[in-house]
Amino acid sequence: QVQLVESGGGLVQPGGSLTLSCAASGIIFSRKAMAWYRQPPGQQREYIAVVTSINATNYADSVKGRFTISRDNTKNMVYLRMSNLQPADTAVYYCNTVTPTNWGQGTQVTVSS
Repeated sequence: QVQLVESGGGLVQPGGSLTLSCAASGIIFSRKAMAWYRQPPGQQREYIAVVTSINATNYADSVKGRFTISRDNTKNMVYLRMSNLQPADTAVYYCNTVTPTNWGQGTQVTVSS
């Protein structure tokens, strides 16, 4: 019954910025830690960032210092602000809980000049 809808992906040039959004439903959102994951082409899905119910955050080394995860409990939304994007960041980006079961469609981010 959980629904996760990612949006905001697109084509961006290297060094550029992009902000992704995730609308969550079917969960008590404010009580759940939420995370972003990504799956580069031909690779496995990987965890990249998490924000807890009390707004503590953690990041994978690959994105630390460049990406910022945040949440808005009044809107049941999770965001991922991405800066200094590089071609290696090209992937399908997904949001989910920290114990993912089902996955949404994700949103494609392509970093290319």
